[in-house]
Amino acid sequence: MLSDYQRYRLYEILPGLTIWLTLVLGILLSFSKPLWMIYFIILFDIYWVLKVINFAFYLTISWIRFHRVRKVDWKDALQHEIPNYGTKRHVVFLTVYNETWDVVKSAIQSVSNACYDHSKFTIVVAGEEKNKEHCEYIFSQVRQYFGTCFAHVIFTLHPTGLIGEIPGKGSNLHFAEQQMKKFIDEHAWNYDDIIVTVFDIDTVCHPQYFAYLTYLYCTHPNPTRSSFQPIALYNNNMWESPSILRIMAFSTTFWTMMSLARQDSLVTFSSHSMSFRALADAGFHEKRIVSEDSRIFYQCFLAYDGKYEVTPMYLPVSMDTVRDSTWWQSIKNLYRQQRRWAWGVEHVPYLLWEFRKKGRRIPLWKKCKWLFVEWEGKWSWCLAALIITILGRLPLWVAGPAVRQSALFFNAPHLLEVLMLMAMTGLMLSAILSIPLLPKRPEAHSRHIYIIMLLQWVLLPVSMILVAAIPAIDAVTHLMMGKYLGFNVSQKKRNIKLEV
Repeated sequence: MLSDYQRYRLYEILPGLTIWLTLVLGILLSFSKPLWMIYFIILFDIYWVLKVINFAFYLTISWIRFHRVRKVDWKDALQHEIPNYGTKRHVVFLTVYNETWDVVKSAIQSVSNACYDHSKFTIVVAGEEKNKEHCEYIFSQVRQYFGTCFAHVIFTLHPTGLIGEIPGKGSNLHFAEQQMKKFIDEHAWNYDDIIVTVFDIDTVCHPQYFAYLTYLYCTHPNPTRSSFQPIALYNNNMWESPSILRIMAFSTTFWTMMSLARQDSLVTFSSHSMSFRALADAGFHEKRIVSEDSRIFYQCFLAYDGKYEVTPMYLPVSMDTVRDSTWWQSIKNLYRQQRRWAWGVEHVPYLLWEFRKKGRRIPLWKKCKWLFVEWEGKWSWCLAALIITILGRLPLWVAGPAVRQSALFFNAPHLLEVLMLMAMTGLMLSAILSIPLLPKRPEAHSRHIYIIMLLQWVLLPVSMILVAAIPAIDAVTHLMMGKYLGFNVSQKKRNIKLEV
């Protein structure tokens, strides 16, 4: 009989085991049963083409909705359609560690520039005691520049070494949220009327963000049972970043855009909003994990027995790429960021464990769906690029004379080439749509830079292996071996001042 610890460790091993079994069996079968592998590669490529078509379809839908939503004056819509919207309050959490003042300032300035009543805002700047001197400097700057801009500006300092947590954004948020709960209870605010927004510290929100968010919240049939997810646009320092960082940043943006249109499998990511009621009922952000942004969705999903969803917001919040002072350091930062995001594989054992405890309170089909979303997502992240570019060619390279005489062997290269050309539609669509998402071109760059912005997409296959698949395999292998990753802060630097 397995103990609880052994059972959970087994759950942690399973995702990595399926990935490594796929890799090892793929290599072994390429030598021992090459025809089997060729069949598998053809089936996988067909599956991948279908995923690309699905991606292109939903990305196009999101793009149309994105442009439609941007044209609406949401403050005007609120005033004319929602008579009681003034009862809603906004609490914005910003976690600080070692970020420079210009990064913090641009984030708070964007909230200050929002087309919304500033008397309804409470800004919570959550610092770390570990970096107390720097955080207190940031606090003093916030007081000086923004102390009178909002109804309340609150500062918290997360103590070092609290029991039962790991250092990072999640534990910092957990502490700040508990402090904010005391403040809310003292002022007797209604939890249902409080909309919480958690921004990464480099986030610059759209001027209409909070008006649009309030409109969606007020018109949602059950707003306390939904999170609200904007488009994550990594373009604050896009012009200064190396091509490979720009490619991965746009890839993340297009993934989030596509996901918005597929609301049935949408999970919170990075900056997002939700009701304080749901946040409190879920026990606040988990303080012992790295992927707190997506985990809070599953916490709410479990707290409400599967009756929780994410509502798409077709407006962007702009953030930084992980650019650093040197090209090599930027690549290292990107690797660490991708590995941290891939550490979301920790949701798989969490869901297996919690779904088992929930029993029949959550329908079986919902359990299977969300396990598939998380498990297949990480499996594809780790393996798709490797299967398409390397493992898919291996049986063709090592096949013996008998196999080379078969009709399948003769036709396989042509068939794979056709499938990959079909899959290129996703790449071409991404390249075309990336241009309108670029921020205003700095004077230092000539117009010819737009040609480079298109041509840089040829780097996508290489980047998907080196700074996507490999760090993802690194993450799932760490979890498989029980070597848990801590939270690493992504360094983000800018050379230009943002217009917000």
